[in-house]
Amino acid sequence: MINHPVHRSQLANGITVLTITNPTADIVSGRFFIPAGSRWETPEHGGLAQLLTSVLMKGTERLSALEIADRVESVGAGLGADTTTDYIKLSLKTVKSDLVDIFKLAGEILRTPSFPEAQIELERKLILQAIKSQTEQPFNNAYRQLRTALYGEHPYSRSTLGTAATMGQITRHDLVDYHQTHIRPDRLIISLAGRITPEEAIDLVTQVFGDWQVPETAPPNLVPQPVSTIPQYQVEQQSTQQAIVMLGYLAPAIHDPDCIALKLIDSYLSNGMSSRLFVELREKRGLAYDVSAFYPTRLDTSHFAVYMGTAASNTQIAVSGLRAEVDRLRLEQLSAAELQTAKDKLLGQYALGKQTNGQLAQTYGWYELLGLSLDFDQQFSAAIGQLTSTQLQTVADKYLSEPYVSIVSP
Repeated sequence: MINHPVHRSQLANGITVLTITNPTADIVSGRFFIPAGSRWETPEHGGLAQLLTSVLMKGTERLSALEIADRVESVGAGLGADTTTDYIKLSLKTVKSDLVDIFKLAGEILRTPSFPEAQIELERKLILQAIKSQTEQPFNNAYRQLRTALYGEHPYSRSTLGTAATMGQITRHDLVDYHQTHIRPDRLIISLAGRITPEEAIDLVTQVFGDWQVPETAPPNLVPQPVSTIPQYQVEQQSTQQAIVMLGYLAPAIHDPDCIALKLIDSYLSNGMSSRLFVELREKRGLAYDVSAFYPTRLDTSHFAVYMGTAASNTQIAVSGLRAEVDRLRLEQLSAAELQTAKDKLLGQYALGKQTNGQLAQTYGWYELLGLSLDFDQQFSAAIGQLTSTQLQTVADKYLSEPYVSIVSP
């Protein structure tokens, strides 16, 4: 794995600048991170961050949506915005010769969006269509049901799209207020990767954002909310040809030492066609159309989940099969060969996730937002290498005992 040095600096107004110099191609990718995703919304304004990022690219005080699109597309660059649970983000990609112009355009979009009423209504309709589409997909319904059971009133229970009801009542004033509250220099992380030096990056950020004053009001301070729910068994019926079975468990956030062991367990269960779930439940027993596990990285309490798509007649067998494979981790230790294979897969996948400039800008910007150190890569690899089968069994027993069960079936 090639280790790209990461240079970190901070402007006087609080903007954090990360530079990952990678001169192999004449391309620069950038990410602008702000902790203001759906985690920061109120229940009444579910989908607000999503609508904001959808409209962000649709006009500034100086440029129309068409003019913005023309400036980006005329040089073959890429510029977009999106929302996740924990942050909102602008992304750019351009050849080095056009970087200054595209970066200035990104700065203008971030600082002075106009939120045109016509564009708000257009994007609202598109999001409402996406919400409707989600309700027609069995996997999304099973996952929504699982999140609700796991998190209760915690914001992680909600979709980043919000609901038809909440999306319908968001106003332009809400967007302006959210922008003024959350998008400010002392909350901004800019990560640039490619053919650019730290000095060039700092000069560019200073040129575009150096005069951006920190508001007199204190930045939003989101206190982590405790999650205290009881495992449930929930079934939702839908017009579908197959059943989706999910088992979920509350799991620690990234800063908990147990997180590393759970990442390795996730890899063992789900990484590729030689993974435990795929071999045992699909190849040997023929139960699954699709089977896997996931353990998302979160700022707050995360979750560990295993799932299967199967014939409706196999629903209960699928529940018992998934649970048996998870329980096996608590009752039996991995062999030395199983443990080493899981480590090799995880570290290989980890390295492959940082090959392109876009991946590098994304990874290190996300690390910064999470509050991880710049040498987290080395810490992660070292921690994986030291894990034992006994430690994995202990962590599995701690978190993966009693599942929350979510089923969507015909």
